[in-house]
Amino acid sequence: MTTRNDTQSPAPHTADSHDVIRVHGARVNNLKDVSVEIPKRRLTVFTGVSGSGKSSLVFSTIAAESQRLINETYSTFVQGFMPSLARPEVDVLDGLTTAIIVDQQRMGADPRSTVGTATDAHAMLRILYSRLGEPHIGSPQAFSFNVPTVRASGAITVERGNNRKAQKATYTRIGGMCGRCEGRGTVTDLDLTQLYDDSKSLAEGAFTIPGWKSDSFWTVRVYAESGFVDPDKPIREYTKKELQDFLYKEPVKVKVDGVNLTYEGLIPKIQKSFLAKDREAMQPHIRAFVDRAVTFTTCPECDGTRLTEEARSSRIKGVNIAEACAMQISDLAEWIRGLDEPSVAPLLDKLLHTLESFVEIGLGYLSLERPAGTLSGGEAQRTKMIRHLGSALTDVTYVFDEPTIGLHPHDIQRMNNLLLRLRDKGNTVLVVEHKPETIAIAEHVVDLGPGAGTAGGTICYEGTVDGLRAGDTITGRHLDDRAGLKPSVRTPKGKLEIRGANRHNLQDVDVDIPLGVLCVVTGVAGSGKSSLIHGSIPASAGVVSVDQAPIRGSRRSNPATYTGLLDPIRKAFAKANGVKPALFSANSEGACPNCNGAGVIYTDLGMMSGVTTTCEECEGRRFDASVLEYRLGGRDISEVLAMPVTEAEEFFGAGEARTPAAHAILGRLADVGLGYLSLGQPLTTLSGGERQRLKLATHMADKGGVYVLDEPTTGLHLADVEQLLALLDRLVDAGKSVIVIEHHQAVMAHADWIIDLGPGAGHDGGRIVFEGAPADLVAARSTLTGEHLAAYVGA
Repeated sequence: MTTRNDTQSPAPHTADSHDVIRVHGARVNNLKDVSVEIPKRRLTVFTGVSGSGKSSLVFSTIAAESQRLINETYSTFVQGFMPSLARPEVDVLDGLTTAIIVDQQRMGADPRSTVGTATDAHAMLRILYSRLGEPHIGSPQAFSFNVPTVRASGAITVERGNNRKAQKATYTRIGGMCGRCEGRGTVTDLDLTQLYDDSKSLAEGAFTIPGWKSDSFWTVRVYAESGFVDPDKPIREYTKKELQDFLYKEPVKVKVDGVNLTYEGLIPKIQKSFLAKDREAMQPHIRAFVDRAVTFTTCPECDGTRLTEEARSSRIKGVNIAEACAMQISDLAEWIRGLDEPSVAPLLDKLLHTLESFVEIGLGYLSLERPAGTLSGGEAQRTKMIRHLGSALTDVTYVFDEPTIGLHPHDIQRMNNLLLRLRDKGNTVLVVEHKPETIAIAEHVVDLGPGAGTAGGTICYEGTVDGLRAGDTITGRHLDDRAGLKPSVRTPKGKLEIRGANRHNLQDVDVDIPLGVLCVVTGVAGSGKSSLIHGSIPASAGVVSVDQAPIRGSRRSNPATYTGLLDPIRKAFAKANGVKPALFSANSEGACPNCNGAGVIYTDLGMMSGVTTTCEECEGRRFDASVLEYRLGGRDISEVLAMPVTEAEEFFGAGEARTPAAHAILGRLADVGLGYLSLGQPLTTLSGGERQRLKLATHMADKGGVYVLDEPTTGLHLADVEQLLALLDRLVDAGKSVIVIEHHQAVMAHADWIIDLGPGAGHDGGRIVFEGAPADLVAARSTLTGEHLAAYVGA
C-alpha cells in the first residue's frame, strides 16, 4: 500500500512489465503528470469525485492507447475506414494488453437493432428455425427482418465444353423482412388536421405548419402557384385529382415568379422536412408539432412482428420465431431447455448459455425483440457484457464505466460476481466506480483527486480497500457513509392519480403520487419504475422531466452554449468593449479564420488515417487574434470559456465583470454538482450523469411545479450525494414536487414517501409492493428494497 500526495515523485519501476500496466507522466485532460502501476490479472477500481480524472486515466489514456496500437496493426487501406486515434499525452505506457471497453453509451437507435441482433442470440435462433421449423421455408435469412425478399433478372454464362453461352436467369433471395414496414414493426401516419385547416383555401392561410409563411417561395407559394390546385378554393372542396396532387405528387419542376422550384406532395415533403431529422435536435415548438402530427402505429401487415407471413408460418413445437422473440428471456431459456434435438445440440447449448447469461446478469426480464435504442445506459452496458462472458479470450483488459448504474442493491452482488468471473479467467479488469459495494471487492484501488477539474488530476491513494478506508482522502472518509432516516417527513399537498397503468409489464397499477414532497420510486431493475412514471405522468407545462438521454449537438456545443450562458457573457464583453456581441462567438464573426472556430484542423491523408491537429493560428482557442484583444475583468473570451464553473461564478459575481444573468446560471450549475466543468468543455465528453445534471440546472429556471428525475445519483461520488439531497430539499422547500426514480439507499432514506415496485422484474414485477414513509418500509422489511434499506441504515 502506498499513499501519495501531489508533490511526491513516482516510485522507481521495479515490477516486471508482464505483471503490471505502467503509466508514467500522463497529462490527458486534467491529469498532472500522473504515474501509476496497475497489477495485471487483478480487479482494480478507480475512485474519486466526479471530474477528478478517473475516465481521463482509464479510458482516454490506457484504453485509448491500447486501441490505437491495435489499429496500427491493420493495413493503411483498412485504417482509412477506421476512426483516427491520436496518441494520448503520456511519457511511458507499457505492459498493455488488448482493451475491451464496456461503456454506458446507448446502443444504436435504428429500429431494426434489437437485444437479439445486438448479442447474436437472434442469429442463433434463426439458424435453429431454419433447421427445425415446420414447414421448412429456407435458410436463416428467411427469418431475418433485416433481409428483404429480392427477385432480380440478369444474365449468367454457361460453359459446355468449349462453348460459352449467356442466358437469362432469375435470382431470388428470400428474406424475412415485412414489405409494408420494412422490418420496423411500425408504420407512421400523419394527422392531416395538424397540417392544414381544410375549411380554408391556401390563399386564406390554410397551412398550420410551424415556419410556413405565406410569402415563402419554398413552402406556401410553391403550392399556391404550382397550377396543380386552385389556391382560392377550400381544401375540402378539392377534386380527387387535386387532393392526390396536393398530398402525394412525386417531385416535379415548377416556376414561381420565374424561379425554378421543385414541387412535391405535402406528405413526402413533411416526411423529408421534419421526420427525417433527429427529434432531440429539433426546437421545442417543432418537436411539439411533430408529436401532434405524427402517429406511430403497429404495422397491420405483420402485426408488429417485422416478419413476412412465410417466416411466421414456420413453427417449432407450436411457437414461431416472432413469438419466441417476444417471450421474456427467462421464459425463452426455459423453452429452449425443453428442446431435445441431438442434430442441433451444440447450437442449443450455445443459445441456452447466452440466454442464461442474460438472466444471470439481471436482464432476464428483457425480450429479444426489445429495440436496442430503448435500453437505459446501464442495461446497454450489461447487454454488451453478454458477448464477453462466454468469450474464449484471456489476458484481455476489460474496462467498465460504472457497471452498477441502474442496479438495485439486490442486483449489485450479481454484477460483482460477473466482474470477478472475468478476472478469474486471467483477465485484467479496470472499473471506474462510486458504489461502495463494488469498491469493496477490489484487489487494488486507485483514488484520484483531491478535487475536480483543475483541483484534481493527481493520485491521492493506491493500495488496498482497507488502506483506502483508513486513509485521509475524500473517498476514504466517505466510504462508510450511511444516511439516516429523517426524524420527520413532509405532509403532501395534493396527489397525482394514476389509474389502470398497464404499459409494458405494469399490471393495471393504481397509485397516488403525493405532491409537495420528495417521492422516491424504487424497485429492482425491470420492475416497472420508468414505465409507471414516464408512461403515466403526462408531459405537460407543469412537469419537468430530466433524464440521461444524450444531448444532441456538435463538438462545438458546450455547457455555455447549452445553458444559454454564452448570451449574457457575449453581451457583457460587447458592452465593456463597445463592439458587437457576435465577435465573441466561435461559431460566428469571432471565429478563427484558419480553423473556422473549431480549434483543430483535420487533415485527410487519403488512403491513410486522417490527422487532427491543434490549430496553429489560434492554438486551439477558437477565436480570431483580434477578438482576444478585447477583455472583461482582465480576461479574454477564450480564458473565460476555459474557467471551471466555480471560478466563473466568482468572476461574474463581482467587480467589473459582474453579470447577474450569467451569475444566476452558473449558480445553478454549481448547485447540481457541476462546479468542476469548464464552460467550453465539449458536450460529447460528458457522462450520462453529467448530462442529466446539466439538464436539471437548465430546467431549474423553469416554472414547472413537478420535477421528475431518473437516477440523479448516476456518476456522483459518495461525497456529492449529500449535496444532491440538499438540492432536492431546496426544490421541495421552494414549493416544487420532486419525483425521483432511484436505487441509492441514501436517497431512499431521505425521502418523504417511497413507492416500491416488484416483487421481481418483467412479468414477475409491475405491481406496487409498498407505498409509505421510509421508516415504515424499514420496519416492515417486507420487500427486497426494505431489507437492503434496513441494512443500510443499520436498523
